[in-house]
Amino acid sequence: MDKLLSGLRVLVVEDEHLILMMIEGWLSDLGCSAVTSAPSVDKALGLLAGQQFDVAMLDMNLGGSDSGVVAEALERHGVPFLYCTGNRASKEAKGELAHPVLKKPFSVEELAAALSRLIKADYSE
Repeated sequence: MDKLLSGLRVLVVEDEHLILMMIEGWLSDLGCSAVTSAPSVDKALGLLAGQQFDVAMLDMNLGGSDSGVVAEALERHGVPFLYCTGNRASKEAKGELAHPVLKKPFSVEELAAALSRLIKADYSE
């Protein structure tokens, strides 16, 4: 579908199992070479300490925990990322975010476009 995503190693930090399965399938269809998932802040931090990722998707709310510490770790590791949220009263509405936000529910086309923009922006810096 989108050659720009071909071969990417993606970290998906998402605690909703059905949403995670959908995203994993879509990313596989889009050509990503590895999709690694983390359902919690602790799991995400552990994965970041031991693996390299090209890009990440980060749910803002992980089982009631704010994912801000994961966002900070992604920035320290130089991994471009976008937020995914279904929360209408999000930090984005308050203008507190410096990263793109993909609103749930989203389509595979919206996911591909958002990740493509993120990768292009990262490569152009």
